[in-house]
Amino acid sequence: MEKTIHQGRNIKRFREMLGIKQEGLALQLGDDWNQKKISLLEQKESIEPVILQQVSSALKIPVDAFQNFDEEQAINIISNTFNEGSFLNTGHTPTINVNPLEKLVQLHEEKIALYERMLKEKDEMMATLERVLGKK
Repeated sequence: MEKTIHQGRNIKRFREMLGIKQEGLALQLGDDWNQKKISLLEQKESIEPVILQQVSSALKIPVDAFQNFDEEQAINIISNTFNEGSFLNTGHTPTINVNPLEKLVQLHEEKIALYERMLKEKDEMMATLERVLGKK
């Protein structure tokens, strides 16, 4: 049985990683949005493509990140990368399967790139907020 991806939960994860509050996302999405509507959106398992595209544009995260990110799968890749004893000094020489190690390195590089992008977006968002608040 194939596990479904909870798109609303993924929106919440990425929003939180970017350090954006629900009110902030609502502000970015426009006048039709508010904190309560964002909260309800994040509870939905499946979200309409048009709304996913709007959130994608606001958070500057690809739509397929919301549609395909599975935290459990990411954890499984990491936990299966090393055999038992790899992190412990057990006197055994760990056997590392190169293919999963390459996956771990790739995940790490993607995580760093995402973090750097998130920091840049945060700086841009702060500048936008400062401009908006300065006009009031």
